[in-house]
Amino acid sequence: MIKYIYPDGSHCYRALHSTHAVFRNDDGKLMARAAKASGEYYEFEIKAFEILQPGVIYD
Repeated sequence: MIKYIYPDGSHCYRALHSTHAVFRNDDGKLMARAAKASGEYYEFEIKAFEILQPGVIYD
């Protein structure tokens, strides 16, 4: 599981297999590319990300 932290401080969780890339765009912003249920990719800005380990409780 991966936790994306958005620039406004909110966050979301996604299955690791839906993540395609995390990169910096030409403006230097941290971006993520993920797959939609349809299989199409989309990109969105993030502030940070965290890869969550199985069996560890995050609060």
